Amino acid sequence: MLRTRITAVVIAAALFAIGVSVTASYRGVRDLVADQFDRSLNDRADAVAAVLDASRRPDPRPDTTEQLVLADGTVELLTAGRAPLPVPPGALDVARSGQGVHEEDITVDGTSYGLLTKPRPGGGALMVGQDYADVERVDHEFLARITWTTAAATALSALLSWLILSRILGPVRRLARAAEHITTTRDLTTALPPAGRDEVGGLTRAFEAMVGALRRSREQQQRLVQDASHELRTPLTSVRGCAELLQRARGRLDPKDEEQILGTLVTETVALDDLVRELVELATDAHTEEEPAAVDLAEAAEESAQRHRQRTGRAITVTAAAPEPVPVLARPRAVQRCIDNLIGNAVKFSPDGSPVEVRIDGRRLAVRDRGPGIDPGERDAVFDRFYRGAGKQSAPGSGLGLAIVHDLVAADGGTVFAGTSAEGGAEVGFELPPYGVTVPRPSRGGRSRGR
Repeated sequence: MLRTRITAVVIAAALFAIGVSVTASYRGVRDLVADQFDRSLNDRADAVAAVLDASRRPDPRPDTTEQLVLADGTVELLTAGRAPLPVPPGALDVARSGQGVHEEDITVDGTSYGLLTKPRPGGGALMVGQDYADVERVDHEFLARITWTTAAATALSALLSWLILSRILGPVRRLARAAEHITTTRDLTTALPPAGRDEVGGLTRAFEAMVGALRRSREQQQRLVQDASHELRTPLTSVRGCAELLQRARGRLDPKDEEQILGTLVTETVALDDLVRELVELATDAHTEEEPAAVDLAEAAEESAQRHRQRTGRAITVTAAAPEPVPVLARPRAVQRCIDNLIGNAVKFSPDGSPVEVRIDGRRLAVRDRGPGIDPGERDAVFDRFYRGAGKQSAPGSGLGLAIVHDLVAADGGTVFAGTSAEGGAEVGFELPPYGVTVPRPSRGGRSRGR
């Protein structure tokens, strides 16, 4: 469970921090107590020396033992009822030389003492021993208290971590449940938890955008399948009818009728081939893996126009408004396909013998024909899949050419437009972003039309 693991990590971090703090505090307290003990021992030695200088005996203290050490090692006990302390070699040296100070820790009958030896005027030395009972008591009390404090702080940290993480991870758990529900049911309309302003809210908004993109993609796929099935039914019905007629007749048809039926089969088969090819290209985005580069629209338009001149024998002119080319940022093969579709569409709807004009104005390319034009109410609809305007249902083609232009141009961050030119006839084209400017590509479901 994520909350449990994070709580364990927080507790471990808290324990580490508390351990470091406790260790530093213990060392500080221990050093302070040791320093205070040394001061107390030195003050007691000075106080006893002053009393002896006044020819008096010091008042006894329960935690100290005082004695004089002569140069020959003889000990004179100053505290009645106490056992004499052993004389270390260093203390004896002070008594004999009358110089220096000796400090040492000793243990007598299981009791630890701190010893301080100072020389006396006239020879010998004063030795003061103070036991460590108070120091050890303070040390033990501090350790006991810090242990309980550490345990309480750890428990409090665990509780607060659990409560805080429960509040923080609540939206994550709700988002996870929603994701599991979507995965199990494939229901992309599942409501997601409200998005806050924190990082979890950002994750929720990103997940919501992803689900929305998936939902739009599914809707587009379903619409494409429905439209494709509708468009495929007509040529398939014609092909099936012709094939059944040929099967029933079995050579009894008039040669002219047979030739007409075979011609219809060839025509419908070619139409089916074009339709299937364009459907595959539209569904798979054949050019999405191509890297954008600098494209000269005038050069690409001239290449496409030359192919159509050879294929159709039509007069197709390419003119550029700017004296110098203005490169655009796009995928070269995708741009070429767009121009091919626009010129092919113009040739299809232009009267025989009428010219087709391709005009480039900076980053804008427009193809003009001399056909019936486009009604104002159809300027957006012409880019829909399988759309055919009024009176054009019998025109050849799949109705996907301009839809492919729209999708390819939108994928490169451009816009498409359609209308009627001043000279009459349709004017259809696109505009792409300039080369050298990074433009984010819109989602495949987006529609970017017009200017």
